[in-house]
Amino acid sequence: MDSRRAESFSDGVFAVAITILVFNLLPIADKTASAGAPGTVPLTARNLAHYWPAYLAYVVSFLTIGIMWINHHTMLSQVSKVNRTVLVLNLFLLMGIVAIPFPTALVADHLTGADGGQGQATVAAVVYGLVMIVISVGYGATWIYLAAHQEELGARRRVHRPRLSTVRFTIGNAGYVIGTLVAFFSPVTALIIFGLLAVYYMFEHLPSDPVDDDQAGPDS
Repeated sequence: MDSRRAESFSDGVFAVAITILVFNLLPIADKTASAGAPGTVPLTARNLAHYWPAYLAYVVSFLTIGIMWINHHTMLSQVSKVNRTVLVLNLFLLMGIVAIPFPTALVADHLTGADGGQGQATVAAVVYGLVMIVISVGYGATWIYLAAHQEELGARRRVHRPRLSTVRFTIGNAGYVIGTLVAFFSPVTALIIFGLLAVYYMFEHLPSDPVDDDQAGPDS
């Protein structure tokens, strides 16, 4: 299968996941009303600021999904075709991507621990970290397979020093594990770590060189 078909399908999944994130912010409009309806508070800057966990979770998750989309494109653009193994790995990766809005909602609602103490904030941040770990493992597995089967998959760009690229690309796995462990002590700090990891992955970690025309795969 042409890698662009797999990429197009994946783009749709990323688009859905990143769009759903804003749904976590919409209830804030219902909770703030100038008319003083039952169960609402006045629409003021102070009351809006009260929902800062929702904003923080939205920003971290939006950047995370967006940067994951960039790196996903970078991965699949290395090859001109994909086989069944790549499709299966990609499917599991997308399963984690589309799940991100769930822990984002948990963090938005429970990060301050106002409703149930620090315990709920910890659970929310840990669940967020576990989802990130699953996604990170999925990325690592997919990239390792692509790098190891460049010839078979019709490489468009030749990855030089695959081992170094793999280390640089998958080091975030350790970061997500550390962030998840930190969540047991400081959920807010854990979320900041997850945000910093998104910034890390904003930069290129898969250096490669174009393949010569006579060696390139079809439609390269």
